[in-house]
Amino acid sequence: MADDEQDPKEYRWETGYEKTWEAIKEDEDGLVEGLVAEFAQKAARKSAAPRKGPVRLGMMRHLLVAIDCSEAMNCPDLKPIRFLCTLKLLEKFVEEFFDQNPLSQLGIIAMKNKRADRITELSGNIRKHIKAVQSLSNLALVGEPSLQNTLELAGRILRPLPGHASRELLVLFASLTTCDPGDIVPTIQGLKTDGIRCSVIGLAAEVRICKKLCQDTGGEYGVVLDDVHYRSLLLEHTSPPPRARALDAGLVKMGFPHTPPPNTQSDPSGNADPPITVCMCHLEEGEGVGGEGHLCPQCRSKYCSLPAQCRTCGLTLASAPHLARSYHHLFPVDPYEELLNEGQAQSCFACIRSFTDLDKQIFRCKRCSEYYCWECESVVASSLHVCPGCASRPHLYQRLPEQR
Repeated sequence: MADDEQDPKEYRWETGYEKTWEAIKEDEDGLVEGLVAEFAQKAARKSAAPRKGPVRLGMMRHLLVAIDCSEAMNCPDLKPIRFLCTLKLLEKFVEEFFDQNPLSQLGIIAMKNKRADRITELSGNIRKHIKAVQSLSNLALVGEPSLQNTLELAGRILRPLPGHASRELLVLFASLTTCDPGDIVPTIQGLKTDGIRCSVIGLAAEVRICKKLCQDTGGEYGVVLDDVHYRSLLLEHTSPPPRARALDAGLVKMGFPHTPPPNTQSDPSGNADPPITVCMCHLEEGEGVGGEGHLCPQCRSKYCSLPAQCRTCGLTLASAPHLARSYHHLFPVDPYEELLNEGQAQSCFACIRSFTDLDKQIFRCKRCSEYYCWECESVVASSLHVCPGCASRPHLYQRLPEQR
């Protein structure tokens, strides 16, 4: 109870009556189009809020996603039901997670009937995770979840990982109760000691033990309002979180596979099909026989997609573009300067759209001094991670960010 008294935030039902309709005001022509654009700009700036100060990030993330598969997921407040809505959003999350974190690994846990079952192992195989998520659509939703059993299973999986690895757990929790075999407080303290960051997304209401779990382990806790808010909360976890102080810094041995050249001795024309070999990345699915692939430089095992963890020698396999995609988290684009539209520029440098009266605010890059609309500013900060004006000028683009 002491933590609740120290929390300065108030609940919505404790605040005063809000007349939200008074925020909607018409312009001179009786239209609200400009107000809608202003609301969209505020939402975009809020979602792309820059980090404050120098922050160490865990680039090689190991994330476990625990899905509540109890009776509470049958509720139709998220259409068609909570469970099917969660699976649909989780497919998008898996794709976005590996796009933003190509050197990371993901695993899925199901919370059902007082048990915690492992659905997929920690791996970087996107196809395997998406197929496992799709196969859960026919799962029977029964019983209550057990948060303690889920935390203990996550601890057993993440605890043996090396010191440089980022250990994370994301719980999608729909129930208001948890059926645990014992006291959950020592379990939470054990995760805190091991440096495992636990975050929870609640689908019903705020639960006290979930809030304590996130506070003690340094995670984030949010409760969804609708499916759009659910999606935004889920995609917030695609960016690497601040690195825990307990994690060690070290060098990681990585391999860069190559595709073997065609054998010109047997076929001088080079039109012969590649030899049939066994692919290791999805051999268990019965689809491991094929032609071309990437060979591990250490043991010569073949993999059809990268990145991957070599099952034979344990070497981390990646390519140069994967390292480049991880680079932008360490050196994000400097936030643009927000200015009033007073005719400084006629059009946006990125999309070439002419500025109109609806563009109350425009944005300017401090390095290349080009002007952008709010849509392009949002795309650069959230997806592109490269300033178009600076990229068109080699003397600006190739220079490392200034040290602060």
